[in-house]
Amino acid sequence: MNQLNLFIELTRLKKPIGFMLLFWPCAWGLTLAYDFSLSLSMYFFYLILFFLGSVFMRSAGCIVNDILDKEYDAKVSRTKNRPIASGNISIKLAIFYAVILCFFALIVLLNFNLITIILAFGSMPLAFTYPLMKRFTYWPQLFLGVTFNYGLILGWTAIKGEISIVPILFYLGAIFWTLGYDTIYGYQDIKDDEIIGLKSTSIKFKGNVKKFLLTCYSFLLILFLFGGYKMDFHSSYYLLTIIPFAHLIIYQMKIFNLNDPSSCLKAFKSNNFFGLIIFLNLIIIKNL
Repeated sequence: MNQLNLFIELTRLKKPIGFMLLFWPCAWGLTLAYDFSLSLSMYFFYLILFFLGSVFMRSAGCIVNDILDKEYDAKVSRTKNRPIASGNISIKLAIFYAVILCFFALIVLLNFNLITIILAFGSMPLAFTYPLMKRFTYWPQLFLGVTFNYGLILGWTAIKGEISIVPILFYLGAIFWTLGYDTIYGYQDIKDDEIIGLKSTSIKFKGNVKKFLLTCYSFLLILFLFGGYKMDFHSSYYLLTIIPFAHLIIYQMKIFNLNDPSSCLKAFKSNNFFGLIIFLNLIIIKNL
């Protein structure tokens, strides 16, 4: 395998679900804050910046994750052939790649206002320590949610230059979204994780996982509805919200089988569709 293929494998560039789940909250925050009566050029410019930033930071995060989890990955059937765990890429080279990706992410970040830059730097410790959490707590998915949805706040501040209750409500809701989808994702490796002593909400709630998922998605719904209320959205927002939540609660629950890794992956990937629907709903409601 040549170096380019190894780099693509290391950064999961062939698996866009990772950076899309990072991008959607950014797009939501940006859309919530933007005044669509103005020129759309700035909106699309920022949307592209957030997309590029999501790709760069997700790729760097994958590298850091694989460095920290090298020994664990080698013991898990799904991850044992990853470039670092298999020895095909050295730690030194992986760190070099991560630094380059972070540099590109910094170039993207410098296009935003000062508060957004400061807040983004404040999220860095979270982004690079998340992989350690599964060693110490059954709630690593909570830390992932705090990290992965931080872009919602950044999308808002990029336009508004300040934080208010609205992005916080949507941000908290998005954290519950991540709690749900990453719990589903964790069932792919649950047997290996239990053997090697890693922790997760997948393990903690394996006896009652669908109840846990419904709880997470219920809080997500409540917070998104309350956020819409605080934004004084048109009543059609509440009708439009039925579509993405029907997707989560009906479709996703139907295809999810914790004993079938392929169904877990399919249910997990379906969250990209949820992100897209929320994004389109916000565009529609902001242009009514």
